[in-house]
Amino acid sequence: MPKLEVLNVSGQKVSEIELNELVFGIEPNIPVMHEVVKNYLANQRQGTQSAKTRAEVSGGGRKPFRQKGTGNARQGSITAPHYIGGGVVFAPKPRSYRYTLPKKVRRLALKSAFSAKVMDNEMIVLDELKMAAPKTKDMINILNNIKVAGKKVLIVTGDVEQNVVKASNNIEGVKTTFVGEINVYDILNHDYFVVTKSAVEKLEEVYA
Repeated sequence: MPKLEVLNVSGQKVSEIELNELVFGIEPNIPVMHEVVKNYLANQRQGTQSAKTRAEVSGGGRKPFRQKGTGNARQGSITAPHYIGGGVVFAPKPRSYRYTLPKKVRRLALKSAFSAKVMDNEMIVLDELKMAAPKTKDMINILNNIKVAGKKVLIVTGDVEQNVVKASNNIEGVKTTFVGEINVYDILNHDYFVVTKSAVEKLEEVYA
């Protein structure tokens, strides 16, 4: 079973934690992670794009010139796509890009992402992360103490910690979430995965 040091907010080792092999020690499945990230990004799309077809653009009430005798190719309407100001062929219209993946696929992708961070030594476990006040300076000090300042960091807590969220909002590259909202894209999109001990226990409870 993989083992990691447990640090406090001062960056000092306070204990060790043995991670569940079924959640943090599997062989990462890269194709599955790719599929889930693609699904996540597709679901974020607004789908509000729109262009006019030849039936919707203005004009085209009559033939631009007579059928024969001009030496030009016959034309029926100036709304045809090859005319300037004409319609768009297969014009995109507002639609939803949302689709769902099987639950087993999503679970495997998450466990693969967790395991990849452990294998790459990019997962840091904190004994707890609570702040008395939402001060950005205090959060910067914590990031400096655990040696991830200036990096893209995903901070995951067991429950929503409003002071932690507010203190992190103004720090570039730092994102906070909690166990119930975690996703593969955020894990892979950040250099470090900083997670509290209570969050690790909840993840193991859900995904083991």
